[in-house]
Amino acid sequence: MDGEITQADSGLGTDFDDDFDPLFGKLDPALPDDRYLDRELSWLAFNQRVLELAEDETLPVLERTNFLAIFASNLDEFFMVRVAGLKRRILTGLAVPTNVGRAPQDVLSDISAAAHALQNRHALAFQNLVRPALAEAGVDVVGWQSLDNADRRSLRTYFSNQIFPVLMPLAVDPAHPFPYISGLSLNLAVRVRNTKTGKQEFARLKVPPMLPRFVRVDRTESVDRIRYIALEDLIANQLGDLFPGMEILEHHVFRVTRNEDVEIDEDETENLIKALEKELLRRRFGPPIRLEITEDMDEVTLGLLVRELDVTEQEVYHLPAPLDLGGLFDLRIDRPDLHFSKHVPTTAAQLLPSEPNADQDIFAAVAHHDVLLHHPYESFATSVQAFLEQAAADPNVLAIKQTLYRTSGDSPIVEALIAAADSGKQVLALVEIKARFDEQANITWARKLEKAGVHVVYGLVGLKTHCKLALVVRYEKGVLRHYSHIGTGNYNPKTSRIYEDLGLLTADAQVGKDLTRLFNELSGYAIEKKFKRLLVAPLHLRRALLKQIQAETENALEGKTSGIRIKVNSMVDEDIIDALYRASQAGVLVDVWVRGICSLKPGVDGMSENIRVRSILGRYLEHSRIFSFHNLGETQAYIGSADMMHRNLDRRVEALVRLIDPEHLVEIEALFERAMDPRTSSWWLDETGHWTRHDVDENGTHLDDMQNRLMQQISQRKRPDGRR
Repeated sequence: MDGEITQADSGLGTDFDDDFDPLFGKLDPALPDDRYLDRELSWLAFNQRVLELAEDETLPVLERTNFLAIFASNLDEFFMVRVAGLKRRILTGLAVPTNVGRAPQDVLSDISAAAHALQNRHALAFQNLVRPALAEAGVDVVGWQSLDNADRRSLRTYFSNQIFPVLMPLAVDPAHPFPYISGLSLNLAVRVRNTKTGKQEFARLKVPPMLPRFVRVDRTESVDRIRYIALEDLIANQLGDLFPGMEILEHHVFRVTRNEDVEIDEDETENLIKALEKELLRRRFGPPIRLEITEDMDEVTLGLLVRELDVTEQEVYHLPAPLDLGGLFDLRIDRPDLHFSKHVPTTAAQLLPSEPNADQDIFAAVAHHDVLLHHPYESFATSVQAFLEQAAADPNVLAIKQTLYRTSGDSPIVEALIAAADSGKQVLALVEIKARFDEQANITWARKLEKAGVHVVYGLVGLKTHCKLALVVRYEKGVLRHYSHIGTGNYNPKTSRIYEDLGLLTADAQVGKDLTRLFNELSGYAIEKKFKRLLVAPLHLRRALLKQIQAETENALEGKTSGIRIKVNSMVDEDIIDALYRASQAGVLVDVWVRGICSLKPGVDGMSENIRVRSILGRYLEHSRIFSFHNLGETQAYIGSADMMHRNLDRRVEALVRLIDPEHLVEIEALFERAMDPRTSSWWLDETGHWTRHDVDENGTHLDDMQNRLMQQISQRKRPDGRR
């Protein structure tokens, strides 16, 4: 298809009529009040799916250990952001009903009940399932009491040399007020008795976060089994060294989670970086919102912590040791047999050199044909990274413009931009410094880029720039040519190995013009209201998607063929969900493929009986966003950065690009066919919000692992000339 075909040509431009009605007047607008699932409980259901992978005995045990750590890390962030936000709104009196119309206080109670159950299930999964499986594989996580004298002597020596010097016990008495407990730190609460006076005292001992969370018991490599002891267990059994002359009465582990969300009012702030740095410092002192304690903690110690930290009984989590199973990330053991089989990403077939020993030429390949990339099955390093590195080194490249939302600490992408600026090219980097929990890293990169001569901008006031865009302007045969990349994932070489994402490399002139206009809007004062191949939030994306859904709805009402397929990380936006309900009422078959939160209720008679919702979790994090509309057999498909959430549609700069290559459209449809196939392992959502895992058939045979299949399939792709 000709790259110059526009949205306006196809009747799908962003120049909407003023009387556009998202309620689709041909249908009864009345929908039941209870038509949404609670978003917070839906998020917890997502994390439960992660936990179910940890509980799956068919998975390699170190991968199950990793899923336990992911669950813990996910839940930490959920508390620091979502729960903290709810609590803050309640305390300030600014609370409004949630997406299901319930009072935040009631939702907070539901969250607490679900989180307590999940955290206990998580702890028991480690104790009763994963820990024994590790032991069976020759990896033991042991306690101090199980060690013999030789092991204890060895560990005492290690403690004296490597741990003791960095420990800082803090007494609590009239001269020493209760210390500040930093968020997510692991701590020992110690009660001691002075052997001379008989007086009881309390001390807090922080477990140093810079030390390995699990310590090797065997200091030599020539052993049949690998044994680890939790760092806090080792420290707890050496307290006599820290409190000489004192009798140790009680010691227990505890952990505090604090509100760590960042709030910046850009309209009131002239220097965004300085304001953000100040807010990051304040983040450390947010109020506690969760207290995790070992289940054997005595009432005296618990009472002191609850009083000093000012937490409620609902916010206390009694758990079996060890706490903070996110520390399982530190169990890095060289046992390939206990991990997933290694998958090596392949170079996209269309980007391979034309001759066996020739150098890769990204520009020549993309000039010949658009390339739809699928990471991590296809290598990020030999595609997107190579594209930017080649652009930086190419004397014919005059300018590079790029958005940066999250990138790795040693990013070759950033280094390429710096190299391009050093060589005299015009380089623009739009750095989103408000990317949650990556703010400090992004500030550091922004300053490094500025020092190198890169034009660094921070986007539009009040909006996060979340789109994934790169534009290269190259001088060729007397004219300027645009090479573009629009992706669904961040420009991060590290996460690209574990995040599933799509990206389009194209030399299409119209895409280049659209990106030029969009970058001008982001870096200057241009207000561009029309794009040909892009859908851009917050101005147009919502209305464009609603119009696409409306078109499918009207086709179904007229007895014509129709269909909608959407893949996102989150499906929360009420306008989009209501539009999908009405499409279902009209007879449109709707497939929703979601990784995380889904507030849509599928399978409700008279409302959503034509909607199916599936979720796929596995070794890779499903991260791509796809929107596909049947369009009377002329499929309209888009990929990009936007999820179906208010923030993405209304408060962020997002971009979707329309795919026009017939082969790419076939590939997108094939992805949905495979994801929705009952022979593919997945979770199915019902109208109550319950997700059921379908991973075996009626005969007990394991269903197809989509990610493994795609890796096998894509690795076998051939170039048009027949070479792999």
